[in-house]
Amino acid sequence: MDGERIRAAVGRLCRDYAYRAAGELLVEGREWQGRIGDRPGPELVATAGWLALLVGCVEYDLGLAEAAEASRRKALAWGTEAGAGEIVGWAYEMAAWFALTRDDPRAAIAAADGGLAVAGNYSVAAQLAAQKARAWARLGDRRQVGLALEQARAVPLDITDPGNHFVVDPGKIGFFAMDCYRIVGADELAEACAHEVLRAGTEADGRERSPMRNAQARLTLGILAARRGDTDTAARYGAQALTGPRQSRPEVRAGGRELGGLLRDSSTPAVRRYLALLEELQEVVP
Repeated sequence: MDGERIRAAVGRLCRDYAYRAAGELLVEGREWQGRIGDRPGPELVATAGWLALLVGCVEYDLGLAEAAEASRRKALAWGTEAGAGEIVGWAYEMAAWFALTRDDPRAAIAAADGGLAVAGNYSVAAQLAAQKARAWARLGDRRQVGLALEQARAVPLDITDPGNHFVVDPGKIGFFAMDCYRIVGADELAEACAHEVLRAGTEADGRERSPMRNAQARLTLGILAARRGDTDTAARYGAQALTGPRQSRPEVRAGGRELGGLLRDSSTPAVRRYLALLEELQEVVP
């Protein structure tokens, strides 16, 4: 099969990641994997690595953790074979992400450091540092959070393929900073970041450009509202996040549980609806 056609298809799938239905994306991604085969020729090893990264991310979004880890390992192997430090760096970034959603911040830091050792000046280095900041936030170390965010912001971003999931845009660092600020209790900074995420992720006509980032921003705003005692506003933000068109289920589940814990003592209709949606989510996520 024509290598250029395959590379073009993989690039398109990586650009579709932010908004396309995860089930559809996974089916097509696996179809292309079947065409490439388990032993790609030298000209397609790197392409197979990128595709394995993409498939692994979608699998994890759907809650298919074991399949996602297998895909990540394939990407790591093919990236190593191709001598592609960027692919290897993203494989480590996925490991950091997986560890964070398992509530294992020290494993996330170790994975991020492993990726930073091979990522060079590729934009994945920014995301690796940002994941490291998220991990330090969960450990309560504000100083390390600040240092890791500084490291992320210092990475030069060359956006040659806008919209590609594996090209870090400047807004991505603010998205990760939002999570860090919320966890360490810097509520004003977290709120400002969340509103910027929503602004950047929404078209003028209201269409969602970045539904997964928007879902996390709404959960952040819901948590901050709940901390202020505004439970109905918190529940409305939470319901929007849980019913969004495209989600990373492990991320939404974690944020949803945090918000749910803050709303348990309230029994308004908005809160009851949110808690019912949260219970439904727990039932469908493996």
